[in-house]
Amino acid sequence: MTKKSQALAVLLVSTLAFTVCFMVWMMFGVIGIPISKTLGLNATEFGLLTATPVLTGSLIRVPLGIWTDKYGGRIVMTLLMAFTVPAIWLMSYATAYWHFLVIGLFVGLAGGSFSVGTPYVARWFPKKNQGFAMGVYGAGNSGAAVNKFVAPALLVAFGWTMVPMVYAAIMLGTVVLFWFFSASDPAHRVPSNTRFRDQLKMLKEPRVLKYCQYYSIVFGGYVALSLWMVQYYVGEFGLDIRAAALLAACFSLPGGVLRAVGGWFSDKYGAHSVTWWVLWVSWICLFLLSYPQTDFTVFTVSGPKTFHIGLNVYTFTGLIFLLGIAFAFGKASVFKYISDDYPTHIGTVSGIVGLAGGLGGFVLPVLFGVLMDFTGIRSSAFMLMYGVVWVSLIWMYWTEVRRTELMGSHALGFSLHG
Repeated sequence: MTKKSQALAVLLVSTLAFTVCFMVWMMFGVIGIPISKTLGLNATEFGLLTATPVLTGSLIRVPLGIWTDKYGGRIVMTLLMAFTVPAIWLMSYATAYWHFLVIGLFVGLAGGSFSVGTPYVARWFPKKNQGFAMGVYGAGNSGAAVNKFVAPALLVAFGWTMVPMVYAAIMLGTVVLFWFFSASDPAHRVPSNTRFRDQLKMLKEPRVLKYCQYYSIVFGGYVALSLWMVQYYVGEFGLDIRAAALLAACFSLPGGVLRAVGGWFSDKYGAHSVTWWVLWVSWICLFLLSYPQTDFTVFTVSGPKTFHIGLNVYTFTGLIFLLGIAFAFGKASVFKYISDDYPTHIGTVSGIVGLAGGLGGFVLPVLFGVLMDFTGIRSSAFMLMYGVVWVSLIWMYWTEVRRTELMGSHALGFSLHG
């Protein structure tokens, strides 16, 4: 097998593995709804239930990225997936709230697969194609959408306990496929004398912290909304779980699949330009999504008139579709920044940035639940995310946009057309 065909095989089988891992990671976004009804959970408890797997999937990302640099992605990914199989199966037998939380912590390890596959895949490709390669791999995020197609069908036909059983079998099959069709190259590993402490020094880099902030919204927000959208549709628009899951996939599917397109754009136009536009599109969408269903009365010359303002299900779905596209492009562009700035430490830095994004995916659903219990307004979830995007826009302006030379020999326009 040639090096090029080997790289392609690694990319395809790694993307499949990541899709399955993400599908498992997002499982509570669907089965959490019947579990919540059975246990009588409030919005905050539901938020914690859905977010628990995200916590371990986030915390494990830094060590997994470092181990990938040191031992290679093939062995680390195989062991990680194999380790989650028993926990996924045991989920079917959980009955108490704490059972779901504890088992969810172990199931959540599947979410750490991102910081294994990203450096593993990237190192098989030349630098000019790394953004696209990482984007294709990152398209495995569409596992969140696959979950919304598969889980509701299983749930309605057999009950929610069938979902973890089927997912455990799928994960086991994926472990076997990955091991037989992936490959290993010792040249891709960081020298074995590299110390854990040395690699963690990347946390002191201001640019790494900034990329963590960007990723906490484009990935953390994607994870949080993927977990939250099905119950949002059920509660806000009164849909049944199958229709709600189908419409929620309008956010999850482009948010995953189009990551590869975002990687191509990042290779062509640069990570900075793509991220800047992503943040502005997200800001506009979240502003419109934030507006709650409102009735107001105006006293006119002919008497009081009442008006209603609020998004209907079609406009809402259109906006989250656009938001999903923006997040897909943003996830790819952030990792193009990393491959450009830290080519010899992709595993470590992607682990750190992935940790920040994953923690965003853990904290946000919990805060969504707290805000909903406190205000009674479902769209408060989008209000919160609107504020987080503001922080990213301001940070990017002061550290990147403000320093861009607009006139003179070093201006971007001059360098392109001069």
